Amino acid sequence: MEGRAAALGAGTVLNALATGTGAAFGIDVETRATVELDPAADLVEGEIAEDADGDTDLIERCVALATERWGDGEGGTVRTDSDVPLAAGLKSSSAAANATVLATCDALGLAVGDGPDDPAVDVTRLEACRLGVRAARAAGVTVTGAFDDATASMLGGVTVTDNDADELRARETVDWDVLVWTPPERAYSADADVARCEAVAPMADLVADLALDGRYGEAMTVNGLAFSAALGFDADPAVEAMPHATAVSLSGTGPSVVAVADPADPETDLDAVVDAWGGRSGTLRRTTTRNDGAAVE
Repeated sequence: MEGRAAALGAGTVLNALATGTGAAFGIDVETRATVELDPAADLVEGEIAEDADGDTDLIERCVALATERWGDGEGGTVRTDSDVPLAAGLKSSSAAANATVLATCDALGLAVGDGPDDPAVDVTRLEACRLGVRAARAAGVTVTGAFDDATASMLGGVTVTDNDADELRARETVDWDVLVWTPPERAYSADADVARCEAVAPMADLVADLALDGRYGEAMTVNGLAFSAALGFDADPAVEAMPHATAVSLSGTGPSVVAVADPADPETDLDAVVDAWGGRSGTLRRTTTRNDGAAVE
C-alpha cells in the first residue's frame, strides 16, 4: 500500500497572526511525500530527506489521522523531500502536511478531487487540507492553524481564509513571476511574537479588505511593511523592490522576502530586484505562481 503526492510552497499576502484572517498564494516549489502503509503496523515512522535529525511529528500525525479517518488505523512509513526551504516563511510545514495527507489517501486507494458531490471523489482536497491543519495544530508547528497557507499550497492561486473557522473566503488564479530572497537565518512560525503582530491589527484589517477586493498586490506590500516592523525584520529589501515589482512582502513570519511581477506589466522588472538584492547574503530563487495546487502523483 504505497502512495505519492506533491504539494506547493506559498508566499504571503496577509499574515493571519494579527486577526485570524490570512491570505497566501501558491508558488512553483514543491514538497513530495511517499507513504507506505502496513496493516500490521501500529506506529508511523517518518523521515525528512533534507534533515535526517528533523522533527517528523507533523508528517507522522498526518498519516495517523488520515488512516484513522479514512482507513483502518494502519501504521507504516512516510518520507518527504522538498524544494521548499525549512523555516523560511515559504510554508514548508503546510506543503509537507498536504503532500503527506494526499499520499496517504493514494496509499489507501482513495480518489481525491474537488467536487464534494461527485460520486467519483472519495476525499476532497479541502477535506484533506483541513486534516493537515488539524495535524499541524496538534504538532505545535503553527499558531493560527495556517489554513491560509495550507489552502494556497493545496489549491494553488491566491486564497483568503478565516483561520479561526478554517473557512475559505475567496480564491482566485494569479499569474505572476516570483523572486524569493531567503537569508541564511531561520524563523519558526510557532516562535513568532503574537502580541506584536496583534498590535498591527488595524493594518491587517486594511490588508484583508484590499485582498477581498482583489487588490492583492497592494495588500501584499502593506502586509510586508507592517509585519516586517512587528516581527523585527529590515524593511530595506521591500523598499528596494517596490519601484520594480507589482508587490513585495515578508513571507509568513520570515525571514524570506517575496517580490512578484505581472508579466503583462512593462513597468515591472524583477532583474532590477535581483540586482538590488544580489549583494545580500542568502539565496535568490526565480519561480512563478501556480494555480493547480497539490496532487497525487
